[in-house]
Amino acid sequence: MTDPQDMTYARYLALDDLLSAQHPVSDRHDELLFIIIHQTKELWLKQMIAELKLALDQIRADALVPVYKGLARVSRIQAVMTLSWDILATMTPSDYSRFRYVLGTSSGFQSDQFRTVEYLLGLKDGAFLRYQEDRPHAQAAMRAALEAPSLWDEANRALARAGIAVPETALERDWATPYQPDPAVEAAWTEVYRDTERYWNLYQLAEKLVDLDDALGTWRHKHAQTVERVIGFKRGTGGTAGVQYLQSTVGKRAFPELWTLRTAL
Repeated sequence: MTDPQDMTYARYLALDDLLSAQHPVSDRHDELLFIIIHQTKELWLKQMIAELKLALDQIRADALVPVYKGLARVSRIQAVMTLSWDILATMTPSDYSRFRYVLGTSSGFQSDQFRTVEYLLGLKDGAFLRYQEDRPHAQAAMRAALEAPSLWDEANRALARAGIAVPETALERDWATPYQPDPAVEAAWTEVYRDTERYWNLYQLAEKLVDLDDALGTWRHKHAQTVERVIGFKRGTGGTAGVQYLQSTVGKRAFPELWTLRTAL
């Protein structure tokens, strides 16, 4: 451990390691921007995972007021990540086409941290595990999130502990399977929204969860728009469908009943 008296800004932040982690393969100026944008996103995803794990622990302990801070922080991070697409959009189609070939089969589609965030929120799809066969530690982290109750699962459990009727299928199930919306879960949360004074903590938790879903949808939309601006409707690197795939994800909801209940109010 470094003596605090010897600590410097560069040493504390490991700047020499951090700033030497960019390795452009081509000689094109814009490749550095491409790398930094994506590395920065991965750092923010790391922070999001830390906040979401803490939030899960707090919800399990019914510490709903403290959880608001962490979820609000995640929403702010999502906003920053969304704004970063505007920086990437300064790279024109001609700029990108000059170094795109060096990406080979790599793609953001393969980001283990992004998939871990999805799993923590409740968007479960085990098919993404196969992209981490060469990185066992990353695959293990993904699998742990996949097979554990998500933020939505734990929110429903907290709802039940508060004395509101929640179907057993939402409280105990195979956590690795995709969540299926349930009218009974919608009815349970509708009870919260119809008596916000009585269930204020659960109501605020629900609204913080909607913030996350809203911000994720905005991020997905801006991602799709930026990719269309740079490569049009070409196939993505790694064999993905590119813009068409990205557009198909915009409407995904991690907390579906919190959206549908609004029609019933």
